[in-house]
Amino acid sequence: MLPCQQIKCVVLILLPMVNGYSLDPHPRANFATEQFAVVRIPRVKRQRVPAASVEIVQDLETAIAQADPENKFYPAKVVGPARSSEGTMLYYLIDIYD
Repeated sequence: MLPCQQIKCVVLILLPMVNGYSLDPHPRANFATEQFAVVRIPRVKRQRVPAASVEIVQDLETAIAQADPENKFYPAKVVGPARSSEGTMLYYLIDIYD
């Protein structure tokens, strides 16, 4: 290498991806993480839900205990929060335990 050559460094920041969506966390959030939650969803086949429909809980057992499928509250593993392109805060569903 010649002494006058400069070395350029490029830092690549990889945002987590879920189902092809890039998880761009809210500026006040540390980062999008996997967590257990109770989610209120009209149908089980959803891939993402608004943050207002998600209650984060300590563990899977707590989520199962607080679930009420008859009223559309399901235990789930979620990733988030993430901001959608419209600016809405979302959680992505990884697993639903129904």
